[in-house]
Amino acid sequence: MEELTGGQAVVRSLIKGGIKQVYGLPGVQNDWLYNAFYDYQDEIKVLHTRHEQGAGYMALGHYLATGENSVYNIVPGPGFLNSCGALSTIYGLNANVMCLVGQIPRKLQGKKFGVLHEIPDQMGILKRLTKWAEEIESPAQVPGVMANAFRNLNTGRPRPVGVEVAMDVLESKGNIDFEGFNTNPLEIQIDSSKIEDAIQLIQEAKNPLVFVSSGAMHASQEVISFVEFLQSPVFAYRTGKGIVPSSHYLSYPVPAAKLLWKDCDLIITIGSHARMPLLKWKKSDNQKFLSINIDEEVHNRMAKSDVSITGDSKSILQLLNKALNVESKPRDSRKSEMDEFSKKWQSLTAYLEPQNSYLNLIREELPKDGIFVDELTQVGFASRISWNTELPRTYLSTGHMGTLGWGFQTALGAKAARPEATVISVAGDGGFMFGVQELATAVQHKLGVIVLLFNNNLFGNVRSMQEELYGNRIIATDLHNPDFIKMAHAFGANGVRVNNLDDLRKQIRIARGQELPTIIEVPVTNDWPSTNRFKT
Repeated sequence: MEELTGGQAVVRSLIKGGIKQVYGLPGVQNDWLYNAFYDYQDEIKVLHTRHEQGAGYMALGHYLATGENSVYNIVPGPGFLNSCGALSTIYGLNANVMCLVGQIPRKLQGKKFGVLHEIPDQMGILKRLTKWAEEIESPAQVPGVMANAFRNLNTGRPRPVGVEVAMDVLESKGNIDFEGFNTNPLEIQIDSSKIEDAIQLIQEAKNPLVFVSSGAMHASQEVISFVEFLQSPVFAYRTGKGIVPSSHYLSYPVPAAKLLWKDCDLIITIGSHARMPLLKWKKSDNQKFLSINIDEEVHNRMAKSDVSITGDSKSILQLLNKALNVESKPRDSRKSEMDEFSKKWQSLTAYLEPQNSYLNLIREELPKDGIFVDELTQVGFASRISWNTELPRTYLSTGHMGTLGWGFQTALGAKAARPEATVISVAGDGGFMFGVQELATAVQHKLGVIVLLFNNNLFGNVRSMQEELYGNRIIATDLHNPDFIKMAHAFGANGVRVNNLDDLRKQIRIARGQELPTIIEVPVTNDWPSTNRFKT
């Protein structure tokens, strides 16, 4: 045992949990936490942001780019609420992120005295946006609650957890015992009989289709071995890109599966709920369904599964691959057939211009292990279909949350976690302005993210819908923007405007390896073709 403040005990717990840097903002309720960060600054780093949502998104980018647990810290009340857009995105993206939030003194909670940053039932909100949340009531409780937080973070379906700690708990001292501090996940036993049932389904199938998402991101090699044995096409849309390289003849975006759907006799989902095919295209009576997921509640959500296996996708695939190699022979190669299918798919998506030209150029200039961050803008929409991803955790997407403005801030977290990587964030002018203040964060912490800012002075996607679907009833979509290049320079960042693809290529090459962030503004119109035809 040793005597520590609650803040010191929290920081020591983070270090013991493997956290090397925290994203956050100081404030009066967290003063004693930041005093403790100062005490241990040789072991843990704080990257402070200019807004609470920036802290949340940077922690998310850290996780998405590495698969490592990540932590962000904010003050209570409005500070916590400011981060909730990011926290809801973290939840929607199945990310292992800890929200470490301050609180007013314990003796004043629930009194409705109007204490600084007091809001009703902060813990109730925190619990609804995480899979587990708990309050630390005394310094002595810190190791137990923090170890439990990490254990919940590491167990089951990846999702955020929350820890709330009041300012008086952070300040007060206690005898702290870290003996037995255990963050190991609880094991999920895999039902061996389900493996046998799955093998039977696979052996009977002639035309299986495999769908993968973020739940298989850590199982890339196992997925590749599985689909190569089956010679089954494998499909990923947003959060599964890179599990199987886009250059692999069996790898395609999910919308391409619609062309093969009517002949499919076995649907296999791995760490994915396959929302698009199962809800929009519908499962027929002739199609069997094998669901592999760590979350048992997902198996029958979109359609009733014939066989469901609950557990870690990597462990399950290791068992399936071993059993298949013993009980079956690898199927004949479909490479020639799938090469023809690839040509057909590329011809169907060739109309996406100039999006494809921009994406092809970016792909040529971004190293294979570089990180591309999607955003709610036309190049971002098209990237879900056309972007070629060769490695896991190199294509970061907001997934079904569709959180406008997430991209630049998330890219900063990816760069902070992987400083050696080239990180490119595509953004529209509308979304970029949601988090523009974090340009100061990028300059201060020397996060050399490259932002490709496609500027049409509009909320362009909404404007297109107003024009095409609502009889040209235009409202609230015109935008007044700053001079983005002057603004970048005012922040201390690099900034340049380009007017053609050759200049864009040149400026990306210049920006790569720069210590400071670079804004490359690309003026565009709003008459680009829509990706909507591939969403159903």
